[in-house]
Amino acid sequence: MPPGLIHGTTGYVLCAWCPFTAGHGRPQSSACHRRSQVQEAWKRSLSTVHPDSSKLIPVLFRPAAFLPFMAPMVFWSMMPARGLKSLILPQVSLYAYTSAFNIINGNASYSRHPVEGLFVGTGAFASSAFFGLIPHLAQMKYPLDNLLIKRALPIIFIAQVSGINVFASRSFEPVRGIEVMDKEGNVIGLSRRAGRKAVRETALSRAVLFGTSALIPEVFTYFFKRTQFFLKHPPSLWSMKLSCTILTMGLMAPVSFSMFPQVGRIQCAKLEEDIRSSTEETEVFYHRGV
Repeated sequence: MPPGLIHGTTGYVLCAWCPFTAGHGRPQSSACHRRSQVQEAWKRSLSTVHPDSSKLIPVLFRPAAFLPFMAPMVFWSMMPARGLKSLILPQVSLYAYTSAFNIINGNASYSRHPVEGLFVGTGAFASSAFFGLIPHLAQMKYPLDNLLIKRALPIIFIAQVSGINVFASRSFEPVRGIEVMDKEGNVIGLSRRAGRKAVRETALSRAVLFGTSALIPEVFTYFFKRTQFFLKHPPSLWSMKLSCTILTMGLMAPVSFSMFPQVGRIQCAKLEEDIRSSTEETEVFYHRGV
C-alpha cells in the first residue's frame, strides 16, 4: 500500500518511501523531512479539502464538525417523544445533516449535475427520516410492555437507517462508477464495482458508529436508574445520558472513520473487463470517502 496519497488538480500523486543512500542503507534526511511534511499536509487536507475535486469542504460538514453536531442529535433522537413536534424534529435534524454530510464527503470523481445531487439528497433525507420515525410512532400507538424490545427497537433502527442513508445518498457511485488509479496515481477509468465497495464499506462503518453511540448510553441509563444517586437526583439522568452519548460518539467516530482506509484498494481481477484490459496492475486504488 502506498504510504501517502495527495490529490492535485490533475490527478493523484503517490509519495514513495525515503530513498536510501547508495552503499549505506540509510535514508537521506532531506528526503525524510520532505516525506514528513507531505504526510502532515495530507492529514490536514483530509479534513479541509475534498480529495476528488480539490475544493474546500464547507466548515459545517468537515469530519471535525461531525461530532459536535451529531452527538446532541443522536441524544435528542433517542429521547422519549412527548408530542408530535418532539417526535419529528429530532429525526428531521439528524438525517438532514447526515444526508448532506454523506453527499459532500463522498466520492466526487464521476460526473453529476447539481440538480441530480439535490434530488438524491432530498430523497435520502426524506426516506431516512420516515424510517427513523417508525419505531417511535409504533411505541406511541402500541405501547410495549417488554422493556428490552422498547429500548432496543430505536437502536436497531438508527443503526440500520444510518447505513441505508449512505447507500441512498451516494447511490450514483455504484451506478456511474468512481475513478480507480494505479500505484503511480494515473486514472485508469471509472469502476462501478469499486463504487459499490466504497459505499458498502462506508455504510457499514456508519451503522457501527450510530448503533454503538445509541446502545452504550442506553445500557448506562439502565444501570444508572438503579443507583441511589438517581433516586435522590432524578434530573441527573439526562445530563448523564448526554455526557455518555458525547463520550461514546467521541470515541467511536475515529474508529468508524478509520475502519476502512480512505484510499481503498481492490484487486484488478474483480473489476470490469475494460479496466482489466487497460492496465497490467494486479490491484488499483480509489478514494472511499468519509
